[in-house]
Parts: sequence; C-alpha cells; structure tokens
Amino acid sequence: MGLCAAELRQCVIKPTLKRLGVYSKAAENLLLATAAQESGLGSHLKPAGQRALGIYQIHSLTHRHIWDGHLAQHSDMASLVRGLASQHDFLSHPHAELATNLSYATAIAWFMYARHASFNLPKSDDIHALASLWKRFYHPKSKASVKDFSENYNRHVSAQEIAA
Repeated sequence: MGLCAAELRQCVIKPTLKRLGVYSKAAENLLLATAAQESGLGSHLKPAGQRALGIYQIHSLTHRHIWDGHLAQHSDMASLVRGLASQHDFLSHPHAELATNLSYATAIAWFMYARHASFNLPKSDDIHALASLWKRFYHPKSKASVKDFSENYNRHVSAQEIAA
C-alpha cells in the first residue's frame, strides 16, 4: 500500500510547488498522477532489479541531467531545490534523496517536465492531457500507455479522494 493521495497532495506536492513558485492545480495533479503511475503512490521506492528511486521512480542519470542540464543554468531555482535537500546526505549520497526526501523528489520530478521548452500544462482536470505529458516528457520509453496512466490515476488518486 502506498501513501494517502490527499496527504501527499496537501503535505508535500502543494507546498513544494509553492516554494518553487510554480504552483497550479494542474501541476499538482500532474505530479500526483505521476507518483500514482510510477510507484502506486509509493508502494515501491526501489523495485527489485530497477535503478530508479522514490515515488516518482527517477533514475540517477536523469537526476544528474536535471542538475547539469537545467538547474545549473537557473541558479535561483537551483538554490531553492538545493534548500529542499538534506544538508549532509545530499553531499555524500545525492541520489538517495529521491527515495528519502519527498519534497526534494517532487521538485526534481517537476523539472523532469518543466525543463522542456515545449512543456505547457493543460486544464487541471484533463487527465488524458496530463497522461500525454507524462508519456511525452517524463517516461517516453515506458511500455505503459496513456491509458495505463489514466487508469492508475483513477485507481490510486480518484478512488482515494472519493472514499475520503
């Protein structure tokens, strides 16, 4: 069983996006849906045989690309993201933050989308459009489809919110 969708939304995703100055309901839904797709909202932080980590299943090489290819050119944003990381652990094991620090992982997941010049958010309730963004920018080589993304959102997010 993974994390509570409403708590992840309210306690992690929303405050992280606000801290970065990029909050919108669409961004919030995109990241919540991404966590639902990638890990079942945290059912697995490091699946057996996989190198990706955390609720967003971010690979260490992708993590490095976010820093070297995007955040390095945006020093103010890099400072905000670095401020989310643990003081000591980040220096010795930076990729571990993807599994152990939800706010930091959320920020990195956001930049997996936002680093692309053609990235634009759709309406917040357009799950198909959010799924298309995931497939195009976040995990284009995934065997999972836009339909799978939508189904995982409904299973892990919508079902929890309706039950609450």
